[in-house]
Amino acid sequence: MAGGAGPPAPSSQGNTLGTRFFVRVFCARMRRRFVLSVSRLIGIDPGLRHTGWGLVEADGNRLRYLGDGAVDSDGDLPLAERLRQLHDGLMTVMAHYQPNEAAVEETFVNRNPASTLKLGLARGVALLVPALVGLPVAEYSANVIKKSVVGTGHADKTQVQAMVKILLPGSCARSADSADALAVAICHAHHRATRLVWKSGGMS
Repeated sequence: MAGGAGPPAPSSQGNTLGTRFFVRVFCARMRRRFVLSVSRLIGIDPGLRHTGWGLVEADGNRLRYLGDGAVDSDGDLPLAERLRQLHDGLMTVMAHYQPNEAAVEETFVNRNPASTLKLGLARGVALLVPALVGLPVAEYSANVIKKSVVGTGHADKTQVQAMVKILLPGSCARSADSADALAVAICHAHHRATRLVWKSGGMS
């Protein structure tokens, strides 16, 4: 309108206050996400004779070693008793470390059907125990685990164990089974971090 006063020009003070408010909200939301992203993860490498376990703390993309070991079964006992030993041992680990999530390595088909069946039974215990204590359980194939840890799905055990030591400073796996379990935990941490990024998708 001719001769009329236009809308008031925005003041620099108003812009500054708006920017500060935006920054405060943004930082608060990022802090909340930062806290929620920290989790204690257990990886399990199932086996009837030795079931390895490894624990890491995942803080975004940063990992911290918490512990590792293996639950053994007595080969002289009946199969049912050996499975109970695995169950009880893993339950003890869960009670002590209280992880938030679990991951289990998928088994491959062995040429020996009897060995494949026994390994599958041990894997069933490895899946059951974390589920009994209310944990979400992820499963990863050996190739996916190797690719996540080493960068190639055809890496051998020596390469995997070497990378586990690099990715988890201070770790010294007590056995090949526990080293494999730590690799499972690392794999899950990487996939979990990716899912968190996708879920966050912005500031909402």
